This record gives sequence, C-alpha cells and structure tokens, in this order.
Amino acid sequence: MPSIFRLFSALPLWLLHAIGALLGWVAFLASATYRRRFLTNAAHAGYSLAQVRAAVAHAGRMVAEAPRLWLAPEPPPCEVSNAACVEQAWERGRGIVFLTPHIGCFEMSVQEGARRWSGRHGPFTILYRPARQRWLAQVMQTARNRPGIAAVPTTLQGVRQMLKALRAGRAVGLLPDQVPPQGQGLWSPFFGQSAYTMTLAARLVQQTGAAVILARCERLPRGRGYVLHLQALDHPLAPTLDAAVLQINQAMEQLIRQSPDQYLWGYARYKQPRAELHASAQPEEAGA
Repeated sequence: MPSIFRLFSALPLWLLHAIGALLGWVAFLASATYRRRFLTNAAHAGYSLAQVRAAVAHAGRMVAEAPRLWLAPEPPPCEVSNAACVEQAWERGRGIVFLTPHIGCFEMSVQEGARRWSGRHGPFTILYRPARQRWLAQVMQTARNRPGIAAVPTTLQGVRQMLKALRAGRAVGLLPDQVPPQGQGLWSPFFGQSAYTMTLAARLVQQTGAAVILARCERLPRGRGYVLHLQALDHPLAPTLDAAVLQINQAMEQLIRQSPDQYLWGYARYKQPRAELHASAQPEEAGA
C-alpha cells in the first residue's frame, strides 16, 4: 500500500481527479449503505440526487488527491479569496480559529493557510488522530507536520497546545462537523436534524477571545487547482455553549450551501458518538 501512495503522489492532479471521480461512483453504486446515507443526508438539507450528483465524484477525488497533498514536495496551485478578513483578524492581535466542514479539499485549506501566514504568525495547529494501520499512521504523521503546520494529538495534551497557540496569537484549524467521542459534544440541530456536535471549537473561542474565520476550499475543474474562500463569522460567537455550538452549525450549513456539490454527503454526520477510553479532551480540563 505505501508503494501505491508513492505512485499516486507523483501523478498529475487532473489524472488523480479523473481516477477519483470513477472511484466515487463505484463506491456509490456498490455500497447500499453508503448510497442510502448520502441520499438521506442530502435530503435533510433539501437536496435531491440530481442537485448534488457531482458530490459523488468529489468524494472519490478527495481520496485520490490525498497522496499528492500528503507526499508531493510542492502543493497544487491554490488561489485565496478574501484574504483581507484574515489580515484584519491578525491586526487585532488575536489568535484565529479556522473552521471548515467536510467540503472540497479541506486538506488544502490548512496547507494554503500555513503557506501564506505561518511565516509571520507561527505554525497552524491542527488536531490529529493517528490511523490504526501502522504504515498509514507513519504517512499521515509526515503529511500532517508539513512546514508551517503543527499536528497535535486528539488528547488533553493536544488541547493544551491549541490553547497555548491561540493565546500566543497563532492559528488553529478544526472540522466542527466531525462527530466527536461521547462526552466531548452536545446534540444540536444540523440541517434540521439533531446531530452530536463538538464543543471544542466554541470553547476555544470563548476561552481565548480568538477570531473565527470560515474556510471552504473549492476544487477547480480539470485539475487546475483550488480556490480557498475565506470569510469572517457574521456575528461574535454567543457566550453560552449551546447557542455557540448552534451558531457554528449554522455557519457550516451556510458554507455547504455555497457549494453543495462538493460536500461529503456520505459522511455519517448523524451517527451516535463512540465511547472514548481516554480522558475527555476539553479546554476546561487543560488548565484554561
């Protein structure tokens, strides 16, 4: 398997996206469970298959492009839209919490952000859960710690490092639509359905006064690269946890509706949280 990863990392992006599109449709047609979850999640948001059919191929592209993003020495081209909102946040002297849902190339979101701003403002800190397969865990560890990126474990120590980074005026990145372990979230509406939602993003902002920047990295046609769309949160984050988590969910819905054909509708967003054997990684337990 590592050899396949190395091979894919050397292929041009247009070819990877073509292969990925095919793989996406194979998975959609071959797995009744995946297909049903995809269609159900899209329906919750008001979309039919005809409206989001392109998302089937984009799910495959996400998988096929990963080796190149993780292992290639140079990242694919990526434009940035509305970088001014990030510059304004830095000028206020606060840390930044970048939030992006499972849309487009979220791997490129942090890579491009780090390439553009880490030289002046320090590395971007992201949470990292090691893969169970040893070879994949080694690949991911190398990939996640690219220049300008500090990957920290999904543990109490990792949360401490995120808090430290924000209080030093640096940036962290999170996918707030990722289902957290039991005890690390709360149930909140997402496209009108109750979804177990992480509280970590809201707690980090509330306890550090960090700015919130919403990110969506769009794939361009024919492997021409990406566009990273950035925007500030419309209103300051609510002071109460329930309201803040709902506000973040609504912000993620807004981003997804901007490009529903690139959202990962097959992600098990409404699943029950898994039990976590380790201590809950929450900011208030990190000496905040």
